[in-house]
Amino acid sequence: MKHAYIFPGQGAQFVGMGSDLYNHSEETRFLFEQANEILGFRITDVMFEGTDEDLKQTRVTQPAIFLHSVILANVLGRAFNPDMVAGHSLGEFSALVAAGALGFEDGLRLVAARANAMQKATEIQPSTMAAILGLDDFTVEDICQRVSDVVVPANYNCPGQLVISGTIEGVDKACELLLEAGAKRALKLNVGGAFHSPLMEAAKVELQTAIEATTINEPVCPVYQNIDAKPYRDPAAIKRNLIEQLTGPVRWTQTVLHMIEDGAASFTEVGPGNVLQGLVKKINRQVETAAATL
Repeated sequence: MKHAYIFPGQGAQFVGMGSDLYNHSEETRFLFEQANEILGFRITDVMFEGTDEDLKQTRVTQPAIFLHSVILANVLGRAFNPDMVAGHSLGEFSALVAAGALGFEDGLRLVAARANAMQKATEIQPSTMAAILGLDDFTVEDICQRVSDVVVPANYNCPGQLVISGTIEGVDKACELLLEAGAKRALKLNVGGAFHSPLMEAAKVELQTAIEATTINEPVCPVYQNIDAKPYRDPAAIKRNLIEQLTGPVRWTQTVLHMIEDGAASFTEVGPGNVLQGLVKKINRQVETAAATL
């Protein structure tokens, strides 16, 4: 029986996250304080005592979730012995650090660069995302293609749940057509921009420079990457896929199915929240799911 470790992305944050990890040991406190120094602000203050609004800023949210995830994986120590790993969007960076492909400091710097680049891209053009519930993927894809404004499938979360991303006009029009086509709900998300869409091209160009300048090693196990849901261990391919991920879709449904096909029978979510456990169960109810804990 193979064991998969999975790492959450943006949206899993909550006020107070990571405080138990900070107090766990001198080693974990050192990592958090090192992060404060690298980022140039005390992210721990925002994580432990900030408001929901403070924590929701992309430049804060992404490194906060990354820190919670990778420090928790570090605490697991010998218990962290995955046969395979994957992360949802931002979580892919956490997965790469946990699997030894990226160093902690390099991973944090890349996540900070990614978050800042994405924040800037959202200021160039107003944009948004929406969760479409109760329709098959093909119908959502087809309707997005028929809308004249930019709108694309962004997150294939589980069967019957696909997030679309694009201009405000494009997403609004697609939601209208998707509801007419039988969607149970079309929920606009409280996000700052059109992540995983062509509108992130400026952020992609900026992040590409940072990724290409960063050393990535061969991970200890296969890393299933968002862009095509396939397993990778080659550092050059991993870099290429990380760059493409910013404007490409998160194929989470396909990723989990491929991991199961390759022998995964249990999934442990490493990081804040339990969103991924729920998605995995909706993809396949037969597999075991759990949350990593102290």
